[in-house]
Amino acid sequence: MTIETQDEQRAATKDRLAAAPISHDVGFLLAKLHAGGSAVNNRVLAEFDLKVRSYSVLILANSGLEPTQRELADFLSLDPSQIVALVDDLEKRKLVARAPGNQDRRAKTVTATPKGSELLAQAAIAARHAESEVLAALDDREAAQLKALLRKALWG
Repeated sequence: MTIETQDEQRAATKDRLAAAPISHDVGFLLAKLHAGGSAVNNRVLAEFDLKVRSYSVLILANSGLEPTQRELADFLSLDPSQIVALVDDLEKRKLVARAPGNQDRRAKTVTATPKGSELLAQAAIAARHAESEVLAALDDREAAQLKALLRKALWG
């Protein structure tokens, strides 16, 4: 069987299964979009030795908001130990720095270093291309509307 035939069979199966009732379930749809988007993003971010999670931490560290590790964990829906590991890796690469928090000296804020900001600028271009690939079936207005609706569902 050729690769083209395998691809055609996968596409036919995908189209056939899209008729199943689960294709109307928002949880399934979000999970499916997330899985596909993560795979594409991880592929393009690999050039920068980043993955979606480390890229997310780097964006937040570069936001000027000086998030604490706890805030990062809460916002990214990750366990605090996962954030520590991500920040440790980014810190070893000199992309972020930890500092005592302004409100609570025991809390550690995470900020991007100049090297981290520079890498983020390059990686963000690749991530925008990945987003375009994932949302290729939507026009610009629809993509903006999808993002607005997702933000509204998450934060009101």
